[in-house]
Amino acid sequence: MDIHEYQAKEILAKFGVAVPAGALAYSPEQAAYRARELGGNRWIVKAQVHAGGRGKAGGVKLCGSEHEIQDATNDMFGRKLVTHQTGPEGKGIYRVYVESAVDFGREIYLGFVLDRTSQRVMIVASSEGGMEIEEISEKRPESIVRSTVEPAVGLQEFQAREISYALGIPAALTQQMVRTLQGCYRAFRDLDATMVEINPLVITADNRILALDAKMTFDGNALFRHPQIAELRDKSQEDPRESRAADRGLAYIGLSGNIGCIVNGAGLAMATMDTIKLAGGEPANFLDIGGGATPERVAKAFRLVMSDKNVQAVLVNIFAGINRCDWVAEGVVQALKAEPVDVPVIVRLSGTNVEEGQKILAKSGLPIIRANTLMEAAERAVTAWQNDRKQNTKMRAVQ
Repeated sequence: MDIHEYQAKEILAKFGVAVPAGALAYSPEQAAYRARELGGNRWIVKAQVHAGGRGKAGGVKLCGSEHEIQDATNDMFGRKLVTHQTGPEGKGIYRVYVESAVDFGREIYLGFVLDRTSQRVMIVASSEGGMEIEEISEKRPESIVRSTVEPAVGLQEFQAREISYALGIPAALTQQMVRTLQGCYRAFRDLDATMVEINPLVITADNRILALDAKMTFDGNALFRHPQIAELRDKSQEDPRESRAADRGLAYIGLSGNIGCIVNGAGLAMATMDTIKLAGGEPANFLDIGGGATPERVAKAFRLVMSDKNVQAVLVNIFAGINRCDWVAEGVVQALKAEPVDVPVIVRLSGTNVEEGQKILAKSGLPIIRANTLMEAAERAVTAWQNDRKQNTKMRAVQ
């Protein structure tokens, strides 16, 4: 789960990371009032969206008066901010963060990620901040510093000092850098984060180390342990399909294809999408209905997939172990009888109670295309979709 910059800064500040003074606003008038509260004569106004590259897209403005703040935020509120991370559809701006402008001399990149190879938290830092880490690794790979944290002892002060020295931090500021590194690590560890990124981390003209921008991502499977983090979720920044799926307890990721997928198990779901591609189609989603799927849960998944207007065929692929094929079949029939659809529905069942499941599908009287193997199911899904699109025919019930 992603959160906004201002939320990440509030969290990091509680762990001892220094951040500039700032305040949130939901309207141009409130933004001007926030600047008045903060004081000073220069402010940064930042659109709060879950995406990087805001500055290049016009989502970050330097303002020198309340009038400039109102003009800048009038242009922001209600519009879609399109960056290289949002895609062409962009993300809506519904809140802005007003921050006191800071004079600084150096920019540093600092990131904490989970390294799957070493199964440890890895710190990635660079003396060349202000750019995306991908750009840094391409243009200045020698500037990147990496350090792995041993989970049994956590980030030790000597290790933080080594990182500080490697980044060329002045000796007088080493302790501030150590405090920043250890604060970020504790936030990452204690809150089950999957990423903490500060870009840029700056050295100011008055020799302070401040986080000018911050990003945090959390493990969705651990949110039950951190209700205060779960409350920070902003559904307006999410794919509506994924938001609906999360509310229903389904693991769903929307894609740009047109063959909807309902599968049990993440591995089988990935294999199903690969097979659709191999057969010449494009998957519309990743959807894992999980183990022990009841007919009601399958029906919910079916309705969710069909809520995507791009879906022109649905492939249900179930390998039943904990699940039961008859339950899945009942769910498919239940969903199709409640809300009939005019797209091909392909069902492949295998495993527990497969014979009962096949009988339920056969007796339903519904135009369901059945398949015995995954490859056969994918090929029939692609063929049915292509027939509908190219020849205006309807390929439906196949034994």
